[in-house]
Amino acid sequence: MDILNEAHFRKGEYNTRRHFLKKCMSGMGAVTLSSMLGGSDLLAKSIMPSGIRNGIPHFAPRAKHVIYLHMAGAPSQFELFDYKPELQKMDGQSCPPSLLEGKRFAFIRGVPQMLGPQIKFEQYGESRTWVSDNLPYFSEMVDEVAFLKAVHTDEFNHAPAQFFMQTGSPRTGRPSLGGWVTYGLGSLNENLPGFVVLLSAGGPSGGKRLWGSGFLPTVHQGVQCQSTGTPVQNLQNPKGIDSKMRKKSVDIINKINELEYQQTQDPEILTRISQYELAFKMQTSVPEVMNIDREPTYIQDMYGVTPGENSFANNCLLARRLVENGVRFVQLYDNGWDMHGTGPNNGVGEGLQRKCKQIDRPIAALLKDLKQRGMLEDTLVIWGGEFGRTPMMEARTGKSFLGRDHHSEAFTMWMAGAGIKKGFTYGETDEIGYSGIEGKVHVHDIQATILNQLGLDHERLTYRFQGRDYRLTDVHGHVIKDVLG
Repeated sequence: MDILNEAHFRKGEYNTRRHFLKKCMSGMGAVTLSSMLGGSDLLAKSIMPSGIRNGIPHFAPRAKHVIYLHMAGAPSQFELFDYKPELQKMDGQSCPPSLLEGKRFAFIRGVPQMLGPQIKFEQYGESRTWVSDNLPYFSEMVDEVAFLKAVHTDEFNHAPAQFFMQTGSPRTGRPSLGGWVTYGLGSLNENLPGFVVLLSAGGPSGGKRLWGSGFLPTVHQGVQCQSTGTPVQNLQNPKGIDSKMRKKSVDIINKINELEYQQTQDPEILTRISQYELAFKMQTSVPEVMNIDREPTYIQDMYGVTPGENSFANNCLLARRLVENGVRFVQLYDNGWDMHGTGPNNGVGEGLQRKCKQIDRPIAALLKDLKQRGMLEDTLVIWGGEFGRTPMMEARTGKSFLGRDHHSEAFTMWMAGAGIKKGFTYGETDEIGYSGIEGKVHVHDIQATILNQLGLDHERLTYRFQGRDYRLTDVHGHVIKDVLG
């Protein structure tokens, strides 16, 4: 049979009653089931193809939404949360050999000097939590937060460590945390993506693959939105095409995709269909949600936003608006926290203070705003970097500027909301903050706990790929039960 005759045969086959009743996914049974379920998206909702979960959690969740604040570059815990008076006493002394023997560092060479905290600390709240003067607004919210003081990771370079934190593996190609969440639970709003990414001060070292879908269907990759200009690139209609014509073209394209799916059973075709439909819906829903001008003046002032700017403050307010409108997972990346001390704005003194001023007020406002709206009860907020900083000075370019090298053995993260204990500190580092000595928490434990609060068992949330079942935490990870309320 030549190509032309085969094309005529396929066209005729699609139009037969037998094909409609026997093979077509829009057969009578599926039509009836869809109407019973109240679904309008027949293909995506009535039949779940291989590799697509049903969106039902494994157990009752405490969180419906996640807002993850990743400080790309790794902020220094010694100038923020991990108060070490003994380290201050050792300031300027040569580093003890025991801290260097058998250890690897990204940039430290020779014998560095110890570097004490470069800012004052005070205790705040009923929990009497130590917080540095770099975070005066956040210090008012410490009683809403659970601190993890002894987090450790396997990586000490930025991109691998960011991949490890966000995908469970230091190598590329694995699904992101947000992708796993939407794979496990789906979206709460059919007009918006389930996973949204917001960037400020540039992008992270790991690039867009940090919010990729990996081997999951591509519908689970994060959608990068912008707080300035067009919220989502390539979402507008071309000149001369109105919404009615665009809807008609999407319908025609998806009919062709449906026919193709019936022949190949390729789940990526279902992803293509859902993305066409979602993109059309987003043309009206996204600009409205992303417009922070709709917020009252007092709310804008509380966050410190500047409409029209691409800033962390704007993104924090957008994160609240997105989860308020049903987005399941919102990932904020704020770049510029890599304080090596290689220049006047790149140290743990002036440079870190500048970055803290950019995030302090917005984070406190986000927590306060979520709480006053009753949203903190089911919204999990996470803050942290990809690793920590050394208690000794890096001195890559001499002693003119004070900076710290990468450190994987101990750093601080915090969580708030959605069943996490309030005003609580878990874990402890040694007297100079070099290693965890109590309550040590691994990156995979963080991931397991996030999934747990969403009602997902990290050991049961799997996807079969290349002959084996994969999961976010690989074969590791334990839920940090001590921080659960």
